[in-house]
Formats: sequence, structure tokens, C-alpha cells
Amino acid sequence: MNPRSEPSRRELVLLFLLAAAVFVGTSAGLRGWRNLILNFGDNLAYLEVAVAIRRWDFHGLSIQHFMGYPYAVAAVSLLHVPGWAALWIIAGAASLISTMLIARLFGGWVAGYFAFTNFAWLQLSFLGGSETLAVALGMGAFWSFRRDRPFLAALLGALATTVRPLMFFVLVGIGIALLLKKRYAVFAGTLAIGLVIGLLYMAPLARYYGDPLLNVHSYTSRDYGAVRVSGPHGHLFGWPLHGIIVGTMIYPAPWTNLVLSFSWIAAVLAGTVSMFGADFRKYARANPDEVVFCGLYLLGIFCYDYLIWARGSFMRFTIPALPFVFYALFRRLPKDRRVIWALAVAAPLLAAFSAVGIRNLGAR
Repeated sequence: MNPRSEPSRRELVLLFLLAAAVFVGTSAGLRGWRNLILNFGDNLAYLEVAVAIRRWDFHGLSIQHFMGYPYAVAAVSLLHVPGWAALWIIAGAASLISTMLIARLFGGWVAGYFAFTNFAWLQLSFLGGSETLAVALGMGAFWSFRRDRPFLAALLGALATTVRPLMFFVLVGIGIALLLKKRYAVFAGTLAIGLVIGLLYMAPLARYYGDPLLNVHSYTSRDYGAVRVSGPHGHLFGWPLHGIIVGTMIYPAPWTNLVLSFSWIAAVLAGTVSMFGADFRKYARANPDEVVFCGLYLLGIFCYDYLIWARGSFMRFTIPALPFVFYALFRRLPKDRRVIWALAVAAPLLAAFSAVGIRNLGAR
């Protein structure tokens, strides 16, 4: 088989299973698997909300994250699946679905580099996290729109917004594309779908907390004790790159962390610049909904002004835009499937070590 031929979707599934085996085997061998899942990221908070949803009892619960992921966890747990396992199953399945959809949208090379280069994506895929579900829904919306199914696209985009707030730009992109095509009746229908999903989502927040925009407000009013998480003026967004630069100066980090973070920042900036090239402009004319989403999403990430997270979480925050970044960098990507296979082994191995923590290894 020609190593320079594009990875097929079947091969991407095999690569995904290989990466999953490497990550799960490594991390489970280094640390208890269930405890690792429960203590990773925001998983405990998601599980608390999922339990409250199943009981429909929100008393005493502080909700900060968007609840789309906990709703999915609660739904799967109805099948008598433990909450932590439901959280993990949804993340893994959504990761694989995301990879398959990206392969359909942008080709096997882009899907391969998306799936097996980002440590944060691998950790979220195999330990649990809302980004995988958000990307699966967002890419599903774009694929549906390409297949001329705008109402399904709007439904998936609205559901993606309940998982991660910046996925709202999926709906904005779909709306602008429909207006450009003068499909006003369809635009009205997709707008109605988005409004219905939004109202259904906000109804319990309004009833139990008296604030239908509680999730949105929590992003600008979080209290982490002595840790200051907002920008210098208390704003969620500021000037481009301000949060990254100032946050790096205020909050020191190990040099390895800095190298990794700024490598991704440089790659995303390079991809953004490449989007002004002729190839990407041709793609943009054919898919205005996707480009509107990409442009607004990247602008939001570069303007994100929570100093403590702007640089340190950049690798995770940019995940939904990475398919577009890799597509813009397509000419510069190595076209050798042996590179993808090597990444599918090395990246999950390193991601597992990172998830467990090097210091924790010595304490075993």
C-alpha cells in the first residue's frame, strides 16, 4: 500500500483504536483508571450536574459549565451505565465521530493530523470532556449543511451551543450563509429551531436559579479564591493576544509547558495567515458558513482575556477550529501515512504521561 496515499476512513478507525489502546493501557497502568477519569478536568462537576438532571433536583448545586454534556451523560446513564463510564463512552464515541466527519469535510490527511497531534484532544477523547461532543455536533452541522439539510444543521448547531458556548458561531455561520443565498424562509426556520433549543435549555435555569443566562454569567463572575481569573478590567475578551502575553508574564510555567503552548499558538497563527491564500479563499466561497464560524471562533480565542488560562489552555480552546487550521496548512503537512501511524502511537503515549503527571509517576 502506497504510504503517500490518503488515509481511508477505515484506516482512521484502526488508528483511533490503536491510539485508544495506547492511551488507556498506559494511563491505566500508571494510575487507577476510574479515579483518573473522575479527577480529570471538569469531569466531577459534569457528573454532579448529570446526577441533578436525572433527579431533576438542582438544590444546592452550583452550575458554571454549560450543561449539554451532562444532559448526554444523564441520558446514557438511564441505560444503567455508571455516570463516570457514560461520561467516558460519550467522549470516546464523539471523538471517533468527529474524526470521521472531518475526513468527509476535509479529507483523510486533515482528519489524521487533527485526531493524533493534540494532547488535549487525546486526553478529552479517552478520559472525558465536553469538547469532543461539541466538535462532533458542530462538524455534523457543517456536513448536514453541505448536504442541503439546513434544519438538521441548525438543530445540531444549537445542541453544540449547549455544550460549549462559542459553538454558537456555528449557528451564526449557517444563518449568514442562508442570507447570502437569499433563502429567507429557510433562515427563519433555522432561527426558530435555534430559539426553541435555547429556550428549552434556559427554562430550568430560569426556574431554579432565577437566571436563564446563568452559564453565561458564570464565565464573568467565577470566584477561585486568591486566584484572579479575569482580565485586568474584569472582561472575558480583550485585545488579540493580550491575555496570552500578559498571562504568561504573570503566571510562570515550566519551560516544557511554554514550548508546547507557544508551538500550538504559532501553528494556529500560521494556519490563520494561510487562510488568506488562494486555495482557502476558493474553499471559503463554497462554504461561507464554515469560514464564518472559523473566523469568529479564532477571533474569540485570540481575544480571550482570562489571564490564567489564555495561554495554558490554548491547546484545548482551539480544538474546534483545528480542522480549518490544518486544512489551511494542507500544502505544508507531511503526506506520508507512516507519520500518521507514528503519531497515533507516540502522541497518546505522551498525552497519557501528561494526564497522569510526571511528578505522580515518582510517587508510585
